[in-house]
This record gives sequence, structure tokens and C-alpha cells, in this order.
Amino acid sequence: MAQTITKNIIKNDLKASLVVFLVALPLCLGIAVASGAPPLAGLIAGIIGGVVIGILSGSHVSVSGPAAGLTVIVLDSIASLGSFDLFLGTVVIAGIIQIILGFAKAGVLGYYFPHSVIKGMLTAIGLILIIKQIPHGLGWNKEALGLAQLESSSSFSEIWFAFQNFSIGAIPITLISLLILYFFDRPKIKGHRLIGVIPGALWVVVLGVLMNKFYQIFLPDWIQSGRLLVNIPIAGNLAEMASLLTFPDFSAINTSNFWIIAVTIAVIASIETLLSIEAGDKMDPEKRITPTSRELVAQGVGNSISGLIGGLPVTAVIVRTSANIGAGAKTKLSAIFHGVLIFILVLTIPEILNQIPLSCLAAILIMVGYKLAKPSIFIDEYLKGRSQFIPFIVTVITILLTNLLVGIGIGLVVGFFFIIQANYHKTVTLSEDKGVYVLKVQKQVSYLNKAPLMKALESIPDGSEVLINATKAKFIDKDIEEILNDFISSSAQKSIDVKTKGFKYNLKELH
Repeated sequence: MAQTITKNIIKNDLKASLVVFLVALPLCLGIAVASGAPPLAGLIAGIIGGVVIGILSGSHVSVSGPAAGLTVIVLDSIASLGSFDLFLGTVVIAGIIQIILGFAKAGVLGYYFPHSVIKGMLTAIGLILIIKQIPHGLGWNKEALGLAQLESSSSFSEIWFAFQNFSIGAIPITLISLLILYFFDRPKIKGHRLIGVIPGALWVVVLGVLMNKFYQIFLPDWIQSGRLLVNIPIAGNLAEMASLLTFPDFSAINTSNFWIIAVTIAVIASIETLLSIEAGDKMDPEKRITPTSRELVAQGVGNSISGLIGGLPVTAVIVRTSANIGAGAKTKLSAIFHGVLIFILVLTIPEILNQIPLSCLAAILIMVGYKLAKPSIFIDEYLKGRSQFIPFIVTVITILLTNLLVGIGIGLVVGFFFIIQANYHKTVTLSEDKGVYVLKVQKQVSYLNKAPLMKALESIPDGSEVLINATKAKFIDKDIEEILNDFISSSAQKSIDVKTKGFKYNLKELH
């Protein structure tokens, strides 16, 4: 019986690993290109995310790998540090920071980020992905610009340059790829037992290669070649592959910029992981709960190893996790197997991968960005009210104008302002019923509630009956007690009859 169950688990996990592998392959390549890193770096991150984190993680269904949410940080960080080698050093340190956070039981921190701020972060990332991928979708080669123009160019100026210097062959690949991805999101196609087995992203990659082959025969002026194609170093064996790896440079470890980037990667990667883990646990048919602090340790080890051998930062990712669960995965073997499959592919058929046009990878990432920043998301957040919408839109705009860490920080400040404001008004309430004023003091009443309390007490007219109800107050600050005591002691002078419930004073206590 146990042997049969084991065979079924392995069978389900092997099938699911193949599905996840097909989803992960184009994303690993696309995210690397979008990050301004070598395509091999994305594949290394996919291998480490599958095998290393898969072994160490306490999650049964989540899958880790390079994340679209980190592309902006990676791109800006490589430019800021000046080299990919230096950036790899920050990835190693970020992993160590995550390990420390995990052992410090910081896995619960993800629960303290307001939903509106997290939603704003993901939406901003989606918009940035779209903006950054438009030039690739147009087949623009950055190297066509002069060095001075390149250093002074922004994302929007790059789009302008791309429209002036596009590759005509890239545009049909991008547009047809976007159409395929759109239709593969339709339930009828996605659920089709033949067509839907292969993810839309892989169909797009195959189509891109075939269209470029068509150009070679019929439209040679449209051919995508050189820097418009994926470029993975080719290794004949494991020894040659080892020689192709890029190793980290720690020479900038004594600079503030190095540490700011490392901390930023650690924080954002941890947040994205914790969000993905929570979503994955909710989707898990067996409703198993992942130990979050152990997950941070696993992610930290994975990031340190990935950085040491030339890979991108890694997080748990919801796209691959949902594909894994949907394909029937039962255990972490599925995530591990998918990493092994990526490794085998890199070792055996890099020549085929090098035929993939960057324009079809751009289409995949533009669609990922659109899903993160749909117009409906803005509408939904707006309908939730200003306390949700304002932190959301402030986070989006600030990230677009500055960077992720600054944007999240400002978003958190705005979000906490609305939380404090809500508690500020709800903790002390005054109502009037049949000539009796009821002052309710509830929740945690601190000195921050002094102003609304004094305003409420001042509005009570002379000669009134007042009930101070503090039965639901879990804590009353000494400042608040003093204000209430002063009001009660002076009430006789104003002919105010005061009774209390749940608040100790030398007047009659109402039970």
C-alpha cells in the first residue's frame, strides 16, 4: 500500500515538474534579459531555486527561481555598481542577511505589511516591466546609441530611441506572441487537454524561433541576429561549464551603496517569498502550512549559492507555484526535478536556446507586467476607499519616480497613517440616546487619543447624564485616565450626572 502511494506521488511530481519546467524556462531567460544580466544567470537561478531551495524548503508545493519582481532592482543595481561581478557580491550578502532573518524568526514580518502597499509594489513592478520591455519588443539594440546618449537615457527616452531604430522583424514576433499569450489565458484554451498541456510562454518561444527561420529563407532583411537573440555560452561538458561561470567581486563591500543594494535585495526577496508562500499554502489542496522562518533560511542559502556561481537573486514565485499545484504536484520533489531538467537542458542544447529572439521573451514579460498592473486593479483599489487607494497609488507613483525600497517605505508611512487615523477615531466615540450621553472607550487607548477624547467631553452640555463605558478597553493610558478623572471630579460643578462601567473611580460603578 505504502509502495503504491509512493509510486503515485513520484508519478504526479514528475508530471508536474515537466509542466513547471516548461513554464520556468522562458521566464528564466526573459527575466535575465530584462535584468540586464547574462541569460545564463537566469538559468543558474532556476537550477538553484529548484534543487537547493527545493531540498531545504519546508514547503511541499512552492517553486523558487528568478523573480520578475526583482528585475528593476537587478537592472538598477548592476548599473549603479558598474559590473555584474560586483552585483553578484551583493546577492551573496543578501542571502546571508536572509539566513540571519530566518534564524531570528523574522518569517512573521510579512504579515505586517498592509495589503495596499504590497499591491502597489506589485503594480509598480508590472508597469516598469512593460516600460523596460517595449524597446526589446521593438527589436532595439542599445549598443546602436553612443556612450554619452546611453548614459543619459531614461526608460522613456529608450522607448523613443527604439521607435526611431527598431528592427522590422521583431515587431511581428512581439505582436503575434502577445496574441498567443492572451488567448492561452482563455479558460477554453488553457484547459484544452492537448493544446493547454504546453504553456503559452513555451509556444511563444517556439514560434519566435520558427518565425526567425522563416525570415532567413524569405525575408533576410527581417532576420533577428546577434544581440537581438539569446546568448548562452556553450559548454561541451561539466568542466567547460564550470569555466563559464561568473564569480562575485567583493571589492566594493566597504561602500554604502554595496550594502544598500544587499539589504534591498534581502528585504524585497523576503517579502515576495513570504507573499508567494502564503498564496501557495492557500492553493495547496492538502492545506499544509509552510514554516516561514525556515523558508527565509532556505531562500538565503539559495541566494548565497546563486550569487557565488553567477546566478540572479531567487525568490519563491507564484506563477511557477500555481502551475506546480495545478499540475498535481504532491511533494517538493516536483520543484527539485524541474531544477534538474533546467540543468540538463543548459548542458545539452544551448545552441537551440541561442536561437530564441529577445522580442518573444519581451512579449512574455510584457504580459507578466500587464497581469500585475491591470486597469481593473486600480479600479478595485479605488472602490475599497481612500484608506486603501491612497497608500496604493502613493506606493505606485513613488516607486516609478524613485526605487522600490523608497517607494515601499513611503507607502508604509502613508498606510500606517490611515491605520492610526482609523484607530484614532474609533477608539473614543460619543453618542446620545434619549438624553443620555454614552462615551465609549475601547481597544488600546493611548495618549494619541487625547484630542478626540477632550473634544468629545467638551461637547457634552451642562446638566446631562453621562455613561462612561470602558468595558471593551484592553489598555487605558495614564494620560487618558487623568482626563476622565478630571472630568468626573468636575462634573458636579456642571450638574452632569456621571456613571461609569468598566472604569474605576470613586463614583457609583454601574454593573
